[in-house]
Amino acid sequence: MENYRTEPVTDPTDSKKQRSGAIRVIIDIVETLVLSVLLFIGINAISARIRVDGFSMEPTMQSGEFVVINKLAYNFGQPNLGDVIVFHYPHDPEQEYIKRVIGTPGDQVKVTEGLVYVNGELVDEPYIAAPPVYQSELIVPEDSLFVLGDNRNNSSDSHTWGPVPLENVVGKAFFVYWPPERWGIIGHASAAGLSP
Repeated sequence: MENYRTEPVTDPTDSKKQRSGAIRVIIDIVETLVLSVLLFIGINAISARIRVDGFSMEPTMQSGEFVVINKLAYNFGQPNLGDVIVFHYPHDPEQEYIKRVIGTPGDQVKVTEGLVYVNGELVDEPYIAAPPVYQSELIVPEDSLFVLGDNRNNSSDSHTWGPVPLENVVGKAFFVYWPPERWGIIGHASAAGLSP
C-alpha cells in the first residue's frame, strides 16, 4: 500500500485577496490620518483654546477654566464694547491675557467713584466682582482698545499699563468647555449696557 502525502491546494486568488485586504487597511489608515491632520489644522485656523490663569475675570470666569476662542470674530470688524477678548499682552507678546473691552478706538473712558463712563455715559456692569476703587481717564487711541478685568480691583489691565493695540487681539472668547459643570457661552455685555 502506498502512502500519499497531500499538500494543501492553494488558490492563487487567496493571496491576491489577502494583499488587496492589507492594502485597503493601509489606505484606510492613511486616509484617516490625513483627515485628522486637516481637521486639526482647520480647527486651529479658526479657533484657539486657552486656560484661564488667575482671578482677574471673576466672577465671569474662574481660574483653571478652559475657554474656546473665535479667531475669525474680528476679521471683518472690530471688537465691541463688552466683548471678552484674548490678546497678546503689550509688554510681553508671549503672554496672552483675557479681559473685557470697555473702550474702542476714539472712546473717552473714565473710571471714577466706583463707576465707569464711556463717552460720558454710565456703563451698567452687572458682571463685575466689585466696583473699582481706582481712578482712570483716557481717550482710547485709534488703533487700540481699553480693557478691564471683571474683578476690577484684582486685575492687571488697561487702567495700569494702558491700551491694547488692535493688532494684538487673538480673538473673542465665546465658550467655557472645562470643567463640565461650567460649560456654557460666555456672556458679552453690549453697548446697550450703557445707561442713559
